[in-house]
Amino acid sequence: MFRSPFRHADRPAAAVTPAAALGGHDLVLRYGGTTVVHGASLALRPGRATALVGPNGSGKSTLLRALSRLHRVEGGRVTLGGHEDLPERDAALLGAREFAREVTLFSQSRPAPQGLTVKEVVAFGRHPYRRGFAGPTAEDRTAVDRAMGVTGVRDMAGRPVGELSGGEMQRVWLAACLAQDTGVVLLDEPTNHLDLRYQIETLDLVRDLVEEHGIAVGIVLHDLDQASRVADTLVLMRAGRVHAAGAPADVLTAENIGEVYDIRVEVGVDPRTGRLRIDPIGRHPA
Repeated sequence: MFRSPFRHADRPAAAVTPAAALGGHDLVLRYGGTTVVHGASLALRPGRATALVGPNGSGKSTLLRALSRLHRVEGGRVTLGGHEDLPERDAALLGAREFAREVTLFSQSRPAPQGLTVKEVVAFGRHPYRRGFAGPTAEDRTAVDRAMGVTGVRDMAGRPVGELSGGEMQRVWLAACLAQDTGVVLLDEPTNHLDLRYQIETLDLVRDLVEEHGIAVGIVLHDLDQASRVADTLVLMRAGRVHAAGAPADVLTAENIGEVYDIRVEVGVDPRTGRLRIDPIGRHPA
């Protein structure tokens, strides 16, 4: 059993929902008449972060949106569960509210709603749990407060969101996603528009969700160094197909990166940290 980071610590065990695994099986995805993802499969497992990387147009964000049911699936299927005691379920057959209690998506572009405070926007994440016109419960308030705390926006709870910078608004929407309190968290380029500090804090938060709370995380990233830092499993996309998948060190080889990005790179291991180090070789090497 896995416990979400935003549930009450003293909540009875019987009321805790296990984290859900999310899988895509031979997915075919199109825009109009053009196929952009060709038979891609991947599995997001509890307590593991899976990073999707690849050039622009490789299909990684479209694949993530299909997993969240925001992009039509033309072939294959998306499933929830299928681990431990949870039977595998077809995600397409679940109601919107039921699905939203198990999977949340942080998308690249979201509007900045006017006339609302930061706390009110973060509270949007509790919508799947609301009943009619009932006000927020104690659990809603706790989830919102914790989400604001871990994303560093608690001190601006009363500020109008119209006053925020793009990076601040990014963190507010991330807090709203975490307040949704699901077992699967999907993140589409969550470090965009953030300064260095909050890029690293976002990656650290992903690892907290995975290691401390057993959440299944799927994350799209452009930065290969960030992907190798945060991922347990890495999926390298090329022209709508999975080019390679596995441990970051096995996927981010000079050969794979050269084939997918059409650029020569050197790949090594930092002797101090043990992390992969990827150095693109341009026309003007230092």
